[in-house]
Amino acid sequence: MRSLPVGTEAVVFDCDGLLVDTEACWTVAESAIFAEHGHPFGPEQKALVIGRTVEAAGEAMAQYLGRPGAGAELAAELLARARKELSRGAMALTGAAELVRACRAAVPVAVASNSPRELLDAALWSAGLADHFTHTFAADEVRSPKPAPELYLTACEALGATPRHSVAFEDSATGIASARAAGLHVAVIPSLPGADLDHDWLGTSLAEPELLAWARDLRADTAR
Repeated sequence: MRSLPVGTEAVVFDCDGLLVDTEACWTVAESAIFAEHGHPFGPEQKALVIGRTVEAAGEAMAQYLGRPGAGAELAAELLARARKELSRGAMALTGAAELVRACRAAVPVAVASNSPRELLDAALWSAGLADHFTHTFAADEVRSPKPAPELYLTACEALGATPRHSVAFEDSATGIASARAAGLHVAVIPSLPGADLDHDWLGTSLAEPELLAWARDLRADTAR
């Protein structure tokens, strides 16, 4: 995999839709809000909110639904509905646990999520991935969440890694923009089929043999 460096100092993962199948939870919550306002919810509407913070998603919905000034109200409703859906549990996505284990055997790993701490912890615990990480970072713990670079810069600093020698795994344009702005290489598994996303490596699953082979060959050696 020439597009991702084997000589890597750290690997940082997004959570929702990348490690954990929480997008189904978010979609139920988002669909209900759109339905309340007489609007359908499909790929076009999902693209407006995917990867955003709860606050940013609320503002995007307010604009789309013609409710200027209602962003905070819609964000609060979205959070409550997502919390309820996530309380029913969420599964790790295919290949997530194996890939994380392979990466952390060689280099430090972390999670950088645009979800608030409450939902990030719930997702990782529900999926059985919480014990895989000693470092996780949530949107409500930084001043400027994704698409700003702060989450990825914070993660790299905590791991003692240089961003340009680190790799981010993402599923949305918002997260990719954040990782790019921070200077990381970016591997992408899109949550929305057909999305044209910036990437250094693009795949359909974290379980792809090529990706696992890369992870097992990782070396904390940027000279390679």
